[in-house]
Amino acid sequence: MILFLTVVSGLAWTLVYIEAIRIGFRDRSYAIPAAALALNFAWEVIYASRSAVTGLSAQGVFNIAWALADVLVLYTFFRFGRSELPVWVTQKLFVGWGVLLGVAAFAVQGLFVVEFGWDDAAKYAAFLQNLLMSGLFIAMFVTRGGARGQSLLIAGAKWIGTLAPTIVFGWYGNSPLILGVGALCSIFDLAYIGLLWRARRWRIP
Repeated sequence: MILFLTVVSGLAWTLVYIEAIRIGFRDRSYAIPAAALALNFAWEVIYASRSAVTGLSAQGVFNIAWALADVLVLYTFFRFGRSELPVWVTQKLFVGWGVLLGVAAFAVQGLFVVEFGWDDAAKYAAFLQNLLMSGLFIAMFVTRGGARGQSLLIAGAKWIGTLAPTIVFGWYGNSPLILGVGALCSIFDLAYIGLLWRARRWRIP
């Protein structure tokens, strides 16, 4: 069951990244909130590299695939993201901000490893940044005034991709922290799905 849920999560998140790349180029925007994107990319690079050194698992294969996919998501962010900000934010300021986010994300992931060790750091960081992402998706919908640069496929796959490891590490792993944070992610994710569904129904762009 644990391997099955790991594969479900891996495939769901792979769909998130593929759709984020497609939507990013289609709408000339970025489809994953900036701070969450930076944290995810840092997490994936760090743990994909560790998997490559210590021995590949099913999760390790997905980590590598996600890191490679995130390179293209990052491209859409740096290529189109400036247009989402106020006019006084120059391209140089935007790029500088993006690089700073990336540096901070790698620093945070490294500090999690120092504080908790490799195994616990991977789990705790993943679920906390997932909760951040869930909230930021809703903020993205509000800021953009609709569903531009977003899709129900991203929202639904993100929910499933987070719910599966919540069961693995929260329920089977007997972790109240992960179970609680994962449950909060589901609440925010379902709210976001509802917003996108409403936007589609009322044809809000």
